Amino acid sequence: MEAAKGSGRPAPVRDPDLPVPAGKVGPGKMVLVVGPSGSGKDTLISALKERCMGRDDLVFARRLITRSPDAASEDHDTLTMAEFDHLAASGELALSWRAHGLGYCLPKACDTAIEQGRTVIANGARRILGEANAKYARFQVILVTAPVDVLAARLAARGREGETEIRARLAQADLDVHDVPNVTRIENTGTIEAAVGQIIDALGTV
Repeated sequence: MEAAKGSGRPAPVRDPDLPVPAGKVGPGKMVLVVGPSGSGKDTLISALKERCMGRDDLVFARRLITRSPDAASEDHDTLTMAEFDHLAASGELALSWRAHGLGYCLPKACDTAIEQGRTVIANGARRILGEANAKYARFQVILVTAPVDVLAARLAARGREGETEIRARLAQADLDVHDVPNVTRIENTGTIEAAVGQIIDALGTV
């Protein structure tokens, strides 16, 4: 997990005017970026991180995934499924979930950063939004999406799946979110700069 570096600003402190409800993690905020495969989440998170370089109050979570690193996809740390199961059972993770035969998790350091008053931005999944909304005092969702034909073309261009696999993946895709508050929808069909600008507006950061 990395904070944007360069400003030398001191870390934020707990704001006494922002009471944290009992049982919730705060006073900082958890922001989960979700959306179907091919929507461009990784690209936008990377561009947002670069745009916000120097913001010590923003922390970009580095996920742990039960697969080997792939230069063509998200930069992440790797763990075995046995390690994933152990950490998930022990409660030593901020959030964890399974998808596409893999285990995904956000490290406990995310909760520590939020307790220090920081905003954590992480690549998430729709299936954990309800859990995250219940856990964090301040929670926000950035839903990145695109028309199905655009998603299919992007997935085909990766060359990692055939047409049948792509159709199956999109049939299960999280194309919208209805069951949690504070959702900002971004259709990622224009420039990266435009989409990142929308995210920054939604987060209230400059």
